[in-house]
Amino acid sequence: MTPTHRHSISWFAVIGVLAAGVHYVVAVSLELTHVLNAIYANTAGFLCAFPVSYFGHRKLSFSGQISSHLHAFPRFFIVALFGFLANQLLVINAIYFTSVPFWLVLGVVMVIVAVSTYFLSRYWAFKGGL
Repeated sequence: MTPTHRHSISWFAVIGVLAAGVHYVVAVSLELTHVLNAIYANTAGFLCAFPVSYFGHRKLSFSGQISSHLHAFPRFFIVALFGFLANQLLVINAIYFTSVPFWLVLGVVMVIVAVSTYFLSRYWAFKGGL
């Protein structure tokens, strides 16, 4: 593993944990206080975490990759949206088919989805271009 790749993984983990924390705290807070049901709370959490994720990854995780904002943003949005849709599908199924509480389901699902998001971001969203 090259030093650049190791640096990228380290920052990805830090930014990922920060964005996941925002997503998780917003979603679980909204659901526990009955402001929104789990599905809408999860969506609100994603929307609050997305800017943290994009700008953190752009400036720190993948700073060595050369890509313009016009090139990286739509690609990263697609990656994030793919991750969120996978997240939402897993959350909906777990809530529907199990009695596991939302806070636990969301935590587990977020870890599972994070791995695929890293590889799609590194090798596609922030890969050099335009």
